[in-house]
Amino acid sequence: MPSILINGVPHAVEADPETPLLWVLRDHLTMTGTKYGCGIGQCGACTVHLDGQPVRACQTRLGDVGTAKVSTIEGVSGPVAEAVRAAWRKLDVVQCGYCQSGQIMSAIGLLSGNAKPSDAEIDGAMDGNICRCGTYQRIRAAIHEAASQLA
Repeated sequence: MPSILINGVPHAVEADPETPLLWVLRDHLTMTGTKYGCGIGQCGACTVHLDGQPVRACQTRLGDVGTAKVSTIEGVSGPVAEAVRAAWRKLDVVQCGYCQSGQIMSAIGLLSGNAKPSDAEIDGAMDGNICRCGTYQRIRAAIHEAASQLA
C-alpha cells in the first residue's frame, strides 16, 4: 500500500496509482479543503503544493506524487501562509469562498518564491485560478498586502 506525506503526516493510501490526488485527498482521506471545480486543471480550485510548488490536484495522479511532500490548505503553515491569511481577512477578499483555498495556495506559492511581485507577476502566478465572484482586484491587493507584511 503506497504511503504519501500530506501536511507532514504519512498516510497509507489504497488506491489505483492513476487516481487523481484530489480524490485521494477528498474521498480517501476526507480532507475537503481542496475543492473540485472543473476536473481539467483550468480553474485552480484544487491547487495544493507538491514540494512547495502549486499544482492542480485534479491533474496530479497518486502514482506521480512519489516521495514529494503534499501540502493542502488544511496544513499549510509558516510566515508566508500566515501573512496571506491575514491579508485575506484584512481586505475581506472572500465572497462566496469556493475558490479561495486554491487562490490562497497559489498566492503562498508565489510569495514563497517572489517576496515583492509586480501586478504582472501576480497576474501570471494567479492565472488559471478562476473566481466566479470576480474578486480579482481584492486578491491582487491582498497579495501586495501580504508581501508588505513580509518585508
